[in-house]
Amino acid sequence: MVIARYPPPWFSVAPMMEWTDNHYRTMARLISKHAWLYTEMIAAETIVYQKGNLDRFLAFSPEQHPIVLQIGGNNLENIAKATQLANPYGYDEINFNCGCPSPKVAGHGCFGVRLMLDPKFVAEAMSVIAANTDVPVSVKCRIGVEDHDSYNELCDFIYKVSSQSPTKHFIIHSRKALLNGISPAENRTIPPLKYEYYYALVRDFPHLRFTINGGINTVDEVNAAIKEGAHGVMVGRSAYHNPWNLLGHVDSAIYGEPPSNLTRRQVLEKYQVYGDSVLGKYGQRPNVREVIRPLLGLFHAEPGNSRWKRKADAAFMHCTTIKSFFEETLFTIPDCVLDSPVAEAPSGCTDMFTKSKNLLPQQYRVREEELLYADF
Repeated sequence: MVIARYPPPWFSVAPMMEWTDNHYRTMARLISKHAWLYTEMIAAETIVYQKGNLDRFLAFSPEQHPIVLQIGGNNLENIAKATQLANPYGYDEINFNCGCPSPKVAGHGCFGVRLMLDPKFVAEAMSVIAANTDVPVSVKCRIGVEDHDSYNELCDFIYKVSSQSPTKHFIIHSRKALLNGISPAENRTIPPLKYEYYYALVRDFPHLRFTINGGINTVDEVNAAIKEGAHGVMVGRSAYHNPWNLLGHVDSAIYGEPPSNLTRRQVLEKYQVYGDSVLGKYGQRPNVREVIRPLLGLFHAEPGNSRWKRKADAAFMHCTTIKSFFEETLFTIPDCVLDSPVAEAPSGCTDMFTKSKNLLPQQYRVREEELLYADF
């Protein structure tokens, strides 16, 4: 149903806590019409306990389609209720978080990436989600957790979840997670990337769909991954910190659309209308700083960028509208930057996936004990 309405998810922006909020997604959609957007992870308990205030957490504009809701949790009853409460908002897919290594989530909360150690529960959760929605469901996970990082263990997880639930789409962050002693930021850099695990999954589970995630920063790298057989590519922080030079090329370089000739000034004019319409919608929130935050990477590496950010810091102290904020700060950015369409896409490393495909682990074979748990 989703594929018929929208282009395939060849490119998606990763769910990022406190980053991929409604403000960021509004800006992202102004730049790219086809990128698939994900919400921040929203705990099932938050949705259930905020039943009378759901718009604040779940509402989005129709322009944000295609959009995926990511939920997290470890209580099947709350997961079911959260799915039911989210249905009226019309998300295009519901994704379950099995990849977040934050101590708040994987530690005390006992969900996120820690759930990879309990594939039976994940399968139950996915069955519950699927039973309470009409849209596709998916899982976002890592390639392993702590010492449970062999390719066979990853395959066991994929096999159990996919055979015991309707899950047919997995987003694979190609690093394992370390839960003891390192931060979420370090979990994005210290464990080595193993793209060979991802491509081996594509080989060994031809009936499933896999999206690759982790360490991919440019459109060149996205296309290189797809050329080597990736079903889709998810990009995180590069899409946030440098949205113009990444998202600005998605529609043309990945989806084959003609160049749009869109300019930053046009994006800002439309974003101003949105921003001023939402300020103070929930009492004191959102404020000018929160609405402007996704724009802070819009002039990445451009003349005037540093001065603009300094002016922004001062303007946050007293500006009460997005219009007044722009009037006080945008003069620092040259007209040639504001009025130029997207330039040539930054180049990236394009051979890393070819090299990884030369390192594929041995083909996965389902063990007899795993077959006993399969639900065909």
